[in-house]
Amino acid sequence: MISKNVKVNEIFNYLLENRDKQKNLVLLADFYQFEIGIEKDEIKAFELYKEAAEKDHIDAIYDLGYCYQNGIGIEKNDNKALELYKVAAEKGHINAIYDLGECYYYGMGIEKNKIKAFELYKEAAEKGQINAIRDSGYCYLNGIGTEKNEIKAFELYKEAAEKGQINAIRDFGHCYLNGIGIEKNENKAFELYKEAAEKGQIDAIYDLGYCYLNGIGTEKNEIKAFELYNEAAEKGQINAIYNLGHCYQNGIGTEKNENKAFKLYKEAAEKDHIDAMYDLGYSFQNGIGTEQNENKAFELYSKAAKRDHIGAIYDLGYCYQNGIGTEKNENKAFELYNKAAERGQINAIYDLGGFYYYGIGIEKDETRAFELYKEAAEKDHIDAIYDLGYCYQNGIGTEKNKIKAFELYKEAAEKGQIDAIYDLGYCYQKGFGIEKNEIKAFELYQKAAKEDQIVAMCHLGYCYRSGIGTEKNEIKAFELYKKAAEKGQIDAMYELGYCYQNGIGTENNEIKAFELYKEAAKNGQIDAINKLEYCYQNEIETGKIVFSPCIRYLFILI
Repeated sequence: MISKNVKVNEIFNYLLENRDKQKNLVLLADFYQFEIGIEKDEIKAFELYKEAAEKDHIDAIYDLGYCYQNGIGIEKNDNKALELYKVAAEKGHINAIYDLGECYYYGMGIEKNKIKAFELYKEAAEKGQINAIRDSGYCYLNGIGTEKNEIKAFELYKEAAEKGQINAIRDFGHCYLNGIGIEKNENKAFELYKEAAEKGQIDAIYDLGYCYLNGIGTEKNEIKAFELYNEAAEKGQINAIYNLGHCYQNGIGTEKNENKAFKLYKEAAEKDHIDAMYDLGYSFQNGIGTEQNENKAFELYSKAAKRDHIGAIYDLGYCYQNGIGTEKNENKAFELYNKAAERGQINAIYDLGGFYYYGIGIEKDETRAFELYKEAAEKDHIDAIYDLGYCYQNGIGTEKNKIKAFELYKEAAEKGQIDAIYDLGYCYQKGFGIEKNEIKAFELYQKAAKEDQIVAMCHLGYCYRSGIGTEKNEIKAFELYKKAAEKGQIDAMYELGYCYQNGIGTENNEIKAFELYKEAAKNGQIDAINKLEYCYQNEIETGKIVFSPCIRYLFILI
């Protein structure tokens, strides 16, 4: 027996002098491979493992296989590694049994065979091989080479974790987090992620950050989450790199920095992270942290969509619909929206409803549009809630139901949908689906107008002009008509013209009135077309033209 006080170089010299013993050859090889008190020399290590293996030393046979598998001191050769693992496994070497399972699992030196891999993992696990215990659990969890059995998976992860297998500690936490083979317990999950993270398990460091970010098993702490994502990202954890980008983009646990976010999305995307590809595309599309580049956005959405990323499938459809980074193609947009909608993508369901309503890329079908708006509304899509109300109000794809329309406008308005706030005001003004209430109508028009809803501005102007729900104020009415007209609201153009014609809230100016009536008439505003008849009859800025009833229709074409 060698004394603990003996120096490493003395042990090395002893092994050299007694290399006739097989175990000493293996130990010498270990000294060379792992640089124990001597300069690393993988070729020498390989030669010594080979010498001992030829003398039928079981550990050397296994180690030689490992050298061939990993190209240590020799050119990599999976076939040779497989042969040696087989020999060592047949002699009962548990690491060889496990690694032979790995060969079958990944198809190294042999065709992939998940059933055979599972059998070998199970055999090694029964002999106490810690990695095999964990991997057997993984097979049971995912039904690889055996029937799926979450309880068995949990038991094996527990066994491996208790033996200190750090990946299993993390997996054990995953079981508690998701209720796999055991009742869900977020506190226990957090504890296990923390234990694995403290032992350096990179994925657990990321998972611990996720727990802090979302308050899972612990109090929410965005700063701590950011720190852990940063730590895991520095170690190359791809999800951490991506989520660190998300933190920088949204100012979570750190100052907002879109340039850093972009760089991190790019780094993760280059490592094939599908969500990062999508967010990188979004960054290029909207010029976030980089110059806007619609072609690049389209390419990234296409790449992520091919990998079945639902958000990318939807946004790719949006690109085709609007000609972003590619030629406009409404048929292709419809196909992509349909694909994303079938997968439950809420925006796709809503937009698909719009396609059916307007007949874009598909034959117009109001019933189908109504169904899709209803489906999206049930998933809490606020524009869909509003449009569903519009369908009920106007009998689009369903029977008219003013009460239902009112309820939906109210629901969407409470969620901040601006058009719904306006339409809710209109319901109160006219008594549609609810008792008439002009004060409430005025308040809602005012609220929507503050958010630049131009129809609401026009109606608010009408309220001030006519004293509906408020005191009459013609100057305020004029200002609102002017503001809405400048934003292109055609009814406001007409009303503004009417104000100029009649000196309401401003000085009388028939020339200005004529110009506004003409502009509104070009856009099909019927009252403006009628007013133009008056202008021509009275020769206001028209020259001496004799009025003909046909003139009203000519102005639609001007």
